[in-house]
Amino acid sequence: MPVLRSLGRAASQLLQSSGCGCGVSLVPVRAIGVSPRQVASDASFHSVTFSESDHPRVLITGGLGQLGVGLAKLLRKRFGKNNVILSDIRKPADNVFYSGPFIFADILDYKNLREIVVNNRITWLFHYSALLSAVGEANVPLARAVNITGLHNVLDIAAEHNLRLFVPSTIGAFGPTSPRDPTPDLCIQRPRTIYGVSKVHAELMGEYYHYRYGLDFRCLRYPGIISADSQPGGGTTDYAVQIFHDAIKTGKFKCYLRPDTRLPMMYLDDCLKATLEIMEAPAEALTMRTYNISAMSFTPEELAQEVQKYVPELQMTYNVDQVRQAIADSWPMNFDDSNARRDWGWKHDYDLPELVTTMFSYLGSDSRIAQAN
Repeated sequence: MPVLRSLGRAASQLLQSSGCGCGVSLVPVRAIGVSPRQVASDASFHSVTFSESDHPRVLITGGLGQLGVGLAKLLRKRFGKNNVILSDIRKPADNVFYSGPFIFADILDYKNLREIVVNNRITWLFHYSALLSAVGEANVPLARAVNITGLHNVLDIAAEHNLRLFVPSTIGAFGPTSPRDPTPDLCIQRPRTIYGVSKVHAELMGEYYHYRYGLDFRCLRYPGIISADSQPGGGTTDYAVQIFHDAIKTGKFKCYLRPDTRLPMMYLDDCLKATLEIMEAPAEALTMRTYNISAMSFTPEELAQEVQKYVPELQMTYNVDQVRQAIADSWPMNFDDSNARRDWGWKHDYDLPELVTTMFSYLGSDSRIAQAN
């Protein structure tokens, strides 16, 4: 394959002359040592019992976010503790640090990230480093660097070293002109947040690298993810996590979305299960590189009614945040995930009643909940 040396030199000179003061080492276009028709067959692991030598060697970037720790726990149980490396730029809690391999990894440092992949013989990479919707809108330059420049580094390294790459997408990849009820896999997107734009970019770049270089790229569009294991992280759907904490602590919750704002949601365990299933699915079963997945859709009012079965005196008030409301109004109300269910057998386990029961069982036995039960 032709090597883009002249373009790489030109990009390097341009970056050096631009006086970029962001403290990030931007990397020019690199030659990718992968044939356009080559498929990463040596990284093709299916849903079977693995021998010890056949386990994938896994790296998770952005691993201290909402999903990374839970994913590491699931993968370590399946593939072995030492075969799954969690990474982030933050200091992990003691329980996370001692639960398995952890390493500092800055996705904007191409050289260091490449060394990690090579030195640890990585074969699967889960790329979770990203700034979420509301946080990204508050710091667009940082979101652009992390969500787009970081992705480019990961794509190049994954293609060069024949990795199986998973990059999550989101309901935020759709916009106000997208069909909302339901939203199919393939339709107009046009998001209006830097988070959504970066996710559409990731979907298209991953698909391009698959067809151009044979990269085994896999992507799921997550709905709002609800978990008892982490605090809300600045996303538009995080009200559906905060309500449980506030109901237990104070019996009061102030929601920043309108009571009738319907969004697709999913419990964490279903999300992690779907992520492992798409990575283990035989390549020949996949008819696309990016799939919608969903489990349920509900409004803040419907969630509050279910929560009140456990905390009857919950006082629900609304103080609409116009920024987050505008974001939510541009997102799908229901996901059509029929392609995932057909191609690789996706099936969720948690609907709204099971979700609420599970959240309260994890978050503690408050006296109000005990009395209700």
